[in-house]
Amino acid sequence: MAVDIMKPRAEHVSGIAHVCAKGWQQTVDGILSARYQKKNMAFWYNHDKVRTDITTGVYSHVAIVDGEVVGAIGGAKTEPERGDVFVLYVDEAYRYQGTGRRLLAALTEEQVANGASEQWVSVEKGNWRGIPFYEARGFELQGEQKKMTDTGEAHTNLNFRRVI
Repeated sequence: MAVDIMKPRAEHVSGIAHVCAKGWQQTVDGILSARYQKKNMAFWYNHDKVRTDITTGVYSHVAIVDGEVVGAIGGAKTEPERGDVFVLYVDEAYRYQGTGRRLLAALTEEQVANGASEQWVSVEKGNWRGIPFYEARGFELQGEQKKMTDTGEAHTNLNFRRVI
């Protein structure tokens, strides 16, 4: 299986929306209500939003197998020396095969080239897929942030940082 990592294009909109919506939903299953999940996915992963986020550079890379999107990552420099990972999801069939690692490496390389020396990511507390992935790549827990959704549900994000 050859996985190509590339910059996202307009033809990747549907695949990015699908992979990210499903991946996000899996991370919050049992944590946040179906009502909130539906509302959040409709906002972040609708085709117009994804298309705009590709154009503005929010989505930085996609993983492609046989012309299909199997993973996506997005992030940006948010401070002079800080890069953030906003989103990273890989289709279930392609997890644990290095696809996520390669997507993170591509974003990291870009952020370093643009002057970042540290990288941050926020992960939903209880995300048993994401937390070990980031810890294995040198991210260290910096703290947690308790939040309320607009549907009145409490949840906690864990903030991780690494030197790059």
